[in-house]
Amino acid sequence: EARRGSRGAFNPSAPDPSDAALYRPPWVTTTLGCFLIFTIVVDILGNLLVIFSVYRNKKLRNAGNIFVVSLALADLVVAIYPYPLVLTSIFHNGWNLGSVHCQISGFLMGVSVIGSIFNITGIAINRYCYICHSLKYDKLYSDKNSVCYVMLIWLLTVVAIVPNLFVGSLQYDPRVYSCTFEQSASSAYTIAVVFFHFILPIMIVTYCYLRIWILVIQVRRRVKPDNRPKITPHDVRNFVTMFVVFVLFAVCWAPLNFIGLAVAIKPEVVVPLIPEWLFVASYFMAYFNSCLNAIVYGVLNQNFRREYKRIVVSVCTARIFFQDSSNDAGERLKSKPSPLMTNNNQVKSSLRHLSGLKSRGAYLSFIKHFF
Repeated sequence: EARRGSRGAFNPSAPDPSDAALYRPPWVTTTLGCFLIFTIVVDILGNLLVIFSVYRNKKLRNAGNIFVVSLALADLVVAIYPYPLVLTSIFHNGWNLGSVHCQISGFLMGVSVIGSIFNITGIAINRYCYICHSLKYDKLYSDKNSVCYVMLIWLLTVVAIVPNLFVGSLQYDPRVYSCTFEQSASSAYTIAVVFFHFILPIMIVTYCYLRIWILVIQVRRRVKPDNRPKITPHDVRNFVTMFVVFVLFAVCWAPLNFIGLAVAIKPEVVVPLIPEWLFVASYFMAYFNSCLNAIVYGVLNQNFRREYKRIVVSVCTARIFFQDSSNDAGERLKSKPSPLMTNNNQVKSSLRHLSGLKSRGAYLSFIKHFF
């Protein structure tokens, strides 16, 4: 029998996550499953397009887009392993993969989330230095330094997620069919996670983008005409693109983080007040964020949009070319005459040519030449 509270929350005392299950109408699980399938497909295809676009296009291979590729990898992590396991638990109405997969899934999901917000913070700092401190940018963000910054981001991500293994906060929650961070496992730890992994990065990113907006407005209005950096329309579009990425992340993850913060402060008061549908909606809205960034790049960034088209056309053309080549080969095999037919045609052609010869000498010379 499932070990759960009055609102269906998984009890940490259960020995195995497969002990927990919820019984919902079929349309609910079908809707959640289809939503997650769409997220997985768009996540994988979109972020692969981002990575290949930066790899193929020289205009996109710059220090700033190293963080974009790193963010795409963070989004890919959940689509490759944790989300398919969540999908399996949705259609099996419970976790049937064992506690080891549960811990790995929860760990990778945490790596993806924290890696995403840290990369978004890195992108904001990069844009701030590029626009507000352009004279120092090339030195600060050389190729070697940029790679080191990305490695530092992932190192901090792993360091940030490791304490979950000791606190015991990675547990299966049947309400969202996921092995994820249990908000009520430790109030102090949950508050620290929300602050250091969401609120503090959001504050840093907000400061960076606010300074950029102020500088862009000053340049547009020529408040500082004598000593202002050169901001091209291309720079502004790139900044707006990454700003939208940040806003979408904040909107998608804010409900879940605020619920966690409220639960951590007063769990006995807040937990009964949170409707189950709100908790589930906040989780799946957060999951949905992993597939949005690639769409934003394609819509707002002209270089990404062009490279997307080139990649899609290249893939389609290669497939069509392969099919056409196969069909052409088949047609050639069908239409290729047999050796016997070829010889007959040569004989017929020779006889027609013989009929046109007027002298016996020409005929004999032809026979000698032919044989």
